[in-house]
Amino acid sequence: MGTGLIHGAPGAAVHLCIDMQRLFSEAGPWPTPWMPRVLPVARRIAERHPARTLFTRFVPPHRPEDRPGMWRIYYERWRAATRAELDPALIGLMPELAALTPPAVTLDKPGYSAFTAPDLLPALTRLRATCLIVTGAETDMCVLASVMAAVDLGLRVIVVADGICSSSDQGHDFLVTLFRSRFGSQIEVAPCAEVLETWRPEAEGP
Repeated sequence: MGTGLIHGAPGAAVHLCIDMQRLFSEAGPWPTPWMPRVLPVARRIAERHPARTLFTRFVPPHRPEDRPGMWRIYYERWRAATRAELDPALIGLMPELAALTPPAVTLDKPGYSAFTAPDLLPALTRLRATCLIVTGAETDMCVLASVMAAVDLGLRVIVVADGICSSSDQGHDFLVTLFRSRFGSQIEVAPCAEVLETWRPEAEGP
């Protein structure tokens, strides 16, 4: 299970594109080498219906002490990625995606999961979304956290196989296999071509 769209065409779907930012490009402190390959896929899906596309941005704190507990320790290690030291332009979306906003919407989040963005659930409610089409970075971090949170909420989740990327080949491959096997009845993994062939957002209304 979990290979292709096992539950048929997406229904009232929203494209959730996770953290496709310059922060994770080769210009940033956390480069994801696959991003150039995945970026055109995310853009193709976003272009299908920009008004039903939500882009998240991972926004580090200004200083490590601005975050609690283990996050503080994390950012003490990655002080160069805090906003006190980071080029603020690196927080921005990749230009190919930023060009679609508006009507696409950008949501900022402090944690791995897209659901740490305060405005995500209200946006999904406004769009009457029951299904998430997921692209973005990184497969084994922010994509993983977001997908599992969506599953817990009972949302249908479609992970675009050629639309997600990681800085770890091992982590990416393991997670895709896990999605297809252990979570095959709740998480579908399908290629971009299949998603675009079956997603008809114009029938969903505004």
